[in-house]
Amino acid sequence: MTQRIFSGVQPTGNLHLGNYLGAIRNWVALQDQYECLFCVVDLHAITVWQDPDALRKSTREVAAALIASGIDAKKHIIFNQSQVSGHAELAWIFNCVARLGWLGRMTQFKEKAGKDQEAASVGLFAYPNLMAADILLYKGTHVPVGEDQKQHLELARDIAQKFNHDYKKDVFPVPEPLILGSATRVMSLKDGTSKMSKSDPSDLSRINMTDDTDTIVRKIKKAKTDPDLLPENAAGLEGRPEARNLLGIYAALADVTMDDAIAEFAGQQFSALKGRLSDVAVASLAPIQEEYTRLLADKAQVDAVLADGAERATALAEPVLREVQDVIGFLRPKKAR
Repeated sequence: MTQRIFSGVQPTGNLHLGNYLGAIRNWVALQDQYECLFCVVDLHAITVWQDPDALRKSTREVAAALIASGIDAKKHIIFNQSQVSGHAELAWIFNCVARLGWLGRMTQFKEKAGKDQEAASVGLFAYPNLMAADILLYKGTHVPVGEDQKQHLELARDIAQKFNHDYKKDVFPVPEPLILGSATRVMSLKDGTSKMSKSDPSDLSRINMTDDTDTIVRKIKKAKTDPDLLPENAAGLEGRPEARNLLGIYAALADVTMDDAIAEFAGQQFSALKGRLSDVAVASLAPIQEEYTRLLADKAQVDAVLADGAERATALAEPVLREVQDVIGFLRPKKAR
């Protein structure tokens, strides 16, 4: 069986360093090992209301960021989810396979819906079924996952197993999680206990993929610290989230271990770390930003990549859908010639 990865990213704009180090950079590395589909999941985005113009803009921005970061759109597939109708079709079928109790246990729905769950959209509740469809529509075998998506992948595995059991056919593989050891959990520059987020009201809390050199340097310089010198070993990071965050970002961008990063700055002031981090961040991100900016100025090129990706994704999805329809018992009359 083809070793195939499906990875999705929401088109919510303002991609930042956390997105890059936590996911995109690792996707680039996976290209040499797997057949990959990289999807801008705009169907997932509308589980909460989106401004139409902003959604179109963000979809292009995310696609451009993937290409600029090194995803090879000729060797692999980059597309936006809504352009392959099989995602929605298979999601409906999975709505009839999954059980309410399964979805009711999803902690992410509880977090996003808040106290007034009855006001949330049905789409937000059934979101994990669509995620399962995303993966299984291409018979994906592996899924790169972070902590917040592990539960959803477990549901996808349950759905695949139940479908195969109910229809007594091994239609779907049971996808395996791909835990990326090199994935970096990047925290806010203003609060080392909170994840770096595009929703944070302070722009100083994150390094955006569109930030220029001066902005990156300024944000790192203003990043929150504590009054102590940097620790001499990993144990010294206990209770020091800002030190842990800045050293972790430096280690990821400099491609060194955390222990090496700690040893390099042991006993020094934060200013030494910030100066070196600024240099490394600018050197790492500048080429990506340059290509990203160029692509955003050439909408036709980005749209062409997405259109080609959707066509190739559809070609992979259609045989799977036909197999599913036949197994379920859907009548597919032959067209008259």
